[in-house]
Amino acid sequence: MDIFTQQEQDTIVQAISLAESHTSGEIRLVVERKLKEGEALDRATHYFDKLNMGATALHNGVLIYLAHDDHAYAIIGDSGIHKKVPADFWETVSSHMLDHFKEGNVARGLIAGITEAGEQLGIYFPKGQDDINELPDDIHFGEN
Repeated sequence: MDIFTQQEQDTIVQAISLAESHTSGEIRLVVERKLKEGEALDRATHYFDKLNMGATALHNGVLIYLAHDDHAYAIIGDSGIHKKVPADFWETVSSHMLDHFKEGNVARGLIAGITEAGEQLGIYFPKGQDDINELPDDIHFGEN
């Protein structure tokens, strides 16, 4: 998919790896050109299940979904996160992304959201000595 340059893709994947280096939480990014059906939250939920995000030991996976051409995105997390983070957690992550999106810099917005999610997850789910990377750090390009 030609939404990002190879350098942008590499930088985004690096941001995921770096964000996860501070936490036992897992962050995945799914990118599609257009919403297939429903809203961004529906697609995020679809991919959360499809990518087995609920299989993490502490139920602390975060999925960021972007429908590039439709200018739509959603951020969702597993049940373990909802039990620990403050109510404004998702809005805080989203606001870091939206500032860059408004400037037309989608890759930078995703990196800002990934970074913020990792910092916040590090507070509630610090990385342990025996922590393993439970899910891939790559960008999952969706169905279109």
